[in-house]
Amino acid sequence: MNWWQNESRHTTVFCYFQEHNFYRIRNIHTNKMNLINKLNETTAVIREYFGEAPEIGIVLGSGLGNFKANMKVACEIPYEDIPHFPLTTVEGHGGSLIFGTMSGKTVVCMAGRFHFYEGYAPEDVAFPMRVMKWLGVKTVLLSNAAGGMNPAFHVGDLMIINDHISLFQQNPLIGPNLEELGPRFPDMSEPYSHELIAKAKAIAAGLDIPLHEGVYAGVTGPTFETRAEYKMLHILGADAVGMSTVQEVIVARHMGLPVFALSVITDLGIRDQLNTITHHEVLEAAAAAEPKMTAIFKALIAQL
Repeated sequence: MNWWQNESRHTTVFCYFQEHNFYRIRNIHTNKMNLINKLNETTAVIREYFGEAPEIGIVLGSGLGNFKANMKVACEIPYEDIPHFPLTTVEGHGGSLIFGTMSGKTVVCMAGRFHFYEGYAPEDVAFPMRVMKWLGVKTVLLSNAAGGMNPAFHVGDLMIINDHISLFQQNPLIGPNLEELGPRFPDMSEPYSHELIAKAKAIAAGLDIPLHEGVYAGVTGPTFETRAEYKMLHILGADAVGMSTVQEVIVARHMGLPVFALSVITDLGIRDQLNTITHHEVLEAAAAAEPKMTAIFKALIAQL
């Protein structure tokens, strides 16, 4: 190969990478603007239905959709009427954003959440957290149905989540960071507010509602865990396991929102019986425990 041919090849390669980098940078900028545009478009439509700024955002897990009966509902918006919102596809999850008051506070409640196993990208799963922040929410309360792995747990028990293990779910912050929403490397040493946990424990004691406290492991689903996987997760330090919540919490904390989360123990992963776990049984156990969860949430909201 002659020197001028080699020089031409190097120039072509350099130009390719230079052009490729230009388009990559442009795409990053476009993606950033797309998220901001989505948030603006979504909240603009929501405010046409409900103009007040909610103080508290609530997310309801599997089988916990009757929570709204305890709200003074002002407005209910189906997810399909909200631009850029995913749709729920799982039994036991409603499909609407509910606005109203509870314990004298303006709240927005997600009757049904989205999951990675439904085929949604992690950033789509957590998009409602962004929307809540954009609407003015100051605190987030989350609930979920979870499999218990702590030998002290029984079906129907409630567990305050004081930490989580998210190694099994894709982080929703992967990709370009928006400084308008939060820092590139958010601290996760306190994913669940110590102050809110203390308030909830005092409330439960006053209501004579037994509460556990522990670590939640987030997994992708949609399969329930094998017996060996339940044991492994417990060895790693988890007390309960589920297919939601973690990605929402990461995004909420990225934006500086304090989080409180409560798990309803709907099945026992580490057990002697040779029985199987079904989604129907999970929904039944969650529904039975819902009044206790609602009582704690109502009292907690009153103190915020």
